[in-house]
Amino acid sequence: MKTALTIAGSDSCGGAGIQADIKTMTAHGVYAMSAITALTAQNTTGVRGILAVEADFLEKQIAAVAEDIVPDAVKTGMIPSESLILATCGCVKKFALANIVVDPVMVSTSGARLIDESAMGALRDSLLPLALVATPNIPEAEVLADITIASEADMEKAAEIMFRRYGCAVLVKGGHRVNDANDFLFSRGGRTWFYGSHVENPNTHGTGCTLSSAIAANLAKGLPLEQAVEKAKRYVSSCLSAQLNLGTGNGPMNHAFAIEGDY
Repeated sequence: MKTALTIAGSDSCGGAGIQADIKTMTAHGVYAMSAITALTAQNTTGVRGILAVEADFLEKQIAAVAEDIVPDAVKTGMIPSESLILATCGCVKKFALANIVVDPVMVSTSGARLIDESAMGALRDSLLPLALVATPNIPEAEVLADITIASEADMEKAAEIMFRRYGCAVLVKGGHRVNDANDFLFSRGGRTWFYGSHVENPNTHGTGCTLSSAIAANLAKGLPLEQAVEKAKRYVSSCLSAQLNLGTGNGPMNHAFAIEGDY
């Protein structure tokens, strides 16, 4: 059985973070493992608190996994401090971890920065160069490429800038800032648009976590990057199309839409 490791924060309401990652990897038939960077107290209406772990404890978590069940792919999500990012990078190098998918959780969809300058520096200088692919949304891509993105042409430009700057493939997610559901991949294999139809569903909590985890799961199974992205996008669309409606705010998707649960 193929395996994947998520290095990310916990979401107590289960829609994003490691909970979404584990559900996604499991739904793809991949054995999921986790190293938690931070606990959050949150629900569909917002985040009430964040408690980061110590860097040495994150290292112990990753080492415990890598020394026993070597992951075929790794996904990183929210890593809130410079010390935690550097600890992650040290483990990636020490254990020669491969197929690294970096979801650079640094800017909210409203444009608010979620990590400080030192952590952003470590993300740029240390983590992204270790990635096979990064999956920024529009606000994150604007910060990482140092440009304003207002069109699909800007998405292409930003992806190329990041590819040249950080040395990893870049999937810029269009979202509602530029288009409905079209993403652009710049990689050594070329330039590819992935077109998707908009799903009318206000409950989109955890879509970024889910997409990056699905990509990691597909890479773990040996799929080439372009196919891994294409299948991941189809999975997210199906999760949204299931029209799960939980909570009073921006609710989660149904990661288990294809699981019957009758055993």
